[in-house]
Amino acid sequence: MLAALLYGQEDLRLEEVADPTPAVGEVVIQVGVATTCGTDLKVWRRGGHAKMLKLPTLFGHEAAGRIVAVGAGVTDWQVGDRVVANNSAPCMSCFFCQRQEYSLCPNLTWNNGTFAKYLKIPAPIVQHNLLKVPDELPWELAAMTEPLACVLHGVARSNVKAKDKVVVLGDGAIGLMFVAALSGKAEVLLWGGNDHRLEIGKKLGAAQTFNYHQSSDIPSVVKELTQGWGADVVIEATGVPSVWETAIACARPGATVNLFGGCPRDTTITVNTEQLHYSELTLKGVFHNTPEYVRLALSLIASRKIPFELLISEQRSLKDLEQVFYDMKARKVIKVAMIP
Repeated sequence: MLAALLYGQEDLRLEEVADPTPAVGEVVIQVGVATTCGTDLKVWRRGGHAKMLKLPTLFGHEAAGRIVAVGAGVTDWQVGDRVVANNSAPCMSCFFCQRQEYSLCPNLTWNNGTFAKYLKIPAPIVQHNLLKVPDELPWELAAMTEPLACVLHGVARSNVKAKDKVVVLGDGAIGLMFVAALSGKAEVLLWGGNDHRLEIGKKLGAAQTFNYHQSSDIPSVVKELTQGWGADVVIEATGVPSVWETAIACARPGATVNLFGGCPRDTTITVNTEQLHYSELTLKGVFHNTPEYVRLALSLIASRKIPFELLISEQRSLKDLEQVFYDMKARKVIKVAMIP
């Protein structure tokens, strides 16, 4: 089969590899659609990821499809089932899993390789994070289960209360998903650098949007809009260290700052200790998802209450994948539905 492999920084190659076959407890799906992701873009640009993969590797981690083969011992699934698989599963037995802190599991089973005709699903994911997709749900929407699960995990950890003013920094797919997930729960102020994406943010429920190219002093604008105090909750969704610092500067005393965007390895930020201490700030790093939020994400997508299709810029063939990443880098597209 034709599959995408990542070899290094912006070194993505389409190669013929052997079709996968399922071992005990595994299944193989034929990919209906694989969606691109901001994490994929970061990994492609940086040439690696601290946790999810080791180079060279099959690439991509968001997909939905139909089961075409099942391994020995698989009894709950059969050929023909429409499914979406999370890209990981916790071990369920370690120190952190025993405390239901599944995203911190040091033994997470990771799975990559969605940019291909077929995708093998490891047994732990089959057991804990493989879900049935409703017949009427388009593949490209089901494929967004994983990033939305991460966002719902992030929302749950952000201490958002009714009528809070929440600042979201970043108009990528994750930032826009945060807007959608918080719509109706809080007043969301969205910052980004692309007017088209900000318009989508409004459609997803942002109360106000701001282009940082026209309004670069974000903390000052936030304070003007909050009687001089700052936001109740700030969510950083860019993975840029300087924006992490901006997020902290936007927070009111007593606020929660969710530092959600993953920064490059070994980067650091500077925190004003006086502000942190005397303003009683809560700074949180929130990573990945848990089985609970994977299920909640698919349920929310399937409800069609939120027009997540707004995040899909276009459909492209797998042979166009490298160009798609250059288009993502140039911010010409948000998410692209790749057809194997």
